[in-house]
Amino acid sequence: MKHILFIVTSSNKTGTGQHAAGYEFSEIADPYCAFINKGIAVDFASISGGKPPYVGYDPKEKTSKMFMESTGFKRLNCSHALSAVDITAYDGIFFPGGLGLMTDMVDHPLVKKYIKITYEHNKLIGAVCHGPAALLHVVLTNGENFLSGKKINSFTQAEEKLEQHTLGEVIPFMLEKELIDQGAIFSHADPFEPFVVVDGNIVTGQNPASATLVAVKMMELLSK
Repeated sequence: MKHILFIVTSSNKTGTGQHAAGYEFSEIADPYCAFINKGIAVDFASISGGKPPYVGYDPKEKTSKMFMESTGFKRLNCSHALSAVDITAYDGIFFPGGLGLMTDMVDHPLVKKYIKITYEHNKLIGAVCHGPAALLHVVLTNGENFLSGKKINSFTQAEEKLEQHTLGEVIPFMLEKELIDQGAIFSHADPFEPFVVVDGNIVTGQNPASATLVAVKMMELLSK
């Protein structure tokens, strides 16, 4: 059996306006159900451990409601502290989006270390929406920036504008710009359309509508 570790934010505020933040509920619910339905085991770790904060739960969304009522959600609410995890025990890691991780994962040394180890062991890295913010500032053993020359996507500047995520007030930086500034080859679809990019063992999705597709692409890679 293959095992994927979801690495989740512990931050419940974002921006100078101290807006409510956390993980985006569907961006865990959708890929979790996709993985589990295909026999992939999922564990959860968060920066602080315990119950991570979330936003965006919609009980009208069938998969979200199913996840809310599942044992998986109970396990998520007892997440491992990231510092207690043996990252080498997993076949891949996944970063769900939500604005929280733009606060607590961008420069977190253990997040950077685990991404480096996972990548250099030729294991999978997935991220969706704002999740690719975790991929910033990772330096590989050879001294190169992890993102340099990588095909990547994320929530776009156009989508930030449509969601009224004002710079400073709501988000600390424009993710698309930061990814490009660190050498990523950025591509995207129209706002809020599903879109996924695969570059080797790295899978990134643009927005919440892309979350399931990221899991599907990761599973395709796991089956090779």
